[in-house]
Amino acid sequence: MDRFRRFDEAYYHRYYESAQTRVISPDEHSHLAEFVFSFARYNHIEMKSVLDVGAGIGLWKQWIEKHTKGIQYTGTEVSQAMCKKHGYQFRDIARWRDRKKHDLIVCQGVLQYLPDPDVAPAVANIAAMARGIVYFEVTTRTDLRERCDKVRTDSDIYVRNGSYYRGIFAKHLVSVGCGLWWAKDRPPPFFELEMAGG
Repeated sequence: MDRFRRFDEAYYHRYYESAQTRVISPDEHSHLAEFVFSFARYNHIEMKSVLDVGAGIGLWKQWIEKHTKGIQYTGTEVSQAMCKKHGYQFRDIARWRDRKKHDLIVCQGVLQYLPDPDVAPAVANIAAMARGIVYFEVTTRTDLRERCDKVRTDSDIYVRNGSYYRGIFAKHLVSVGCGLWWAKDRPPPFFELEMAGG
């Protein structure tokens, strides 16, 4: 598909592989993965199935293979290069929904690349596949202005306010903070004040 052409090997090398230009290192990413899995363990949430939407160079896959056992990992990508290199399924999250549910769905650095008409269907598809936790990371207008490294961050994205994403997420999911959300169709295992109000 033409609209995915930019996600070639050069894109992933610049933003994820080159130590001089990457936005996150494997070591930094491992802290995030450890946090998400520790959060699940603390809350007695079973983790047997992970869906990684926009799996990229495989940071989640590598961490899961190294630090966990018995987890069925599924990676999806719109990059033909990454699918070929890592064995992912070629899937456009705005147009695809797995029949299976997953204990953890990771959607890191994906939604900001989708045009407006695709964001709500993508989130609806993710929520429909979620048995429990969803981790979202999306670059927002405030992030670009105040938090992101201007040299390392890809700014060729759809720039939107955080409230835009929160509004769409909240239709299907409940926020539990730090980028973590919980499927609304399941009773949450968290105490009331561990979840965002609203």
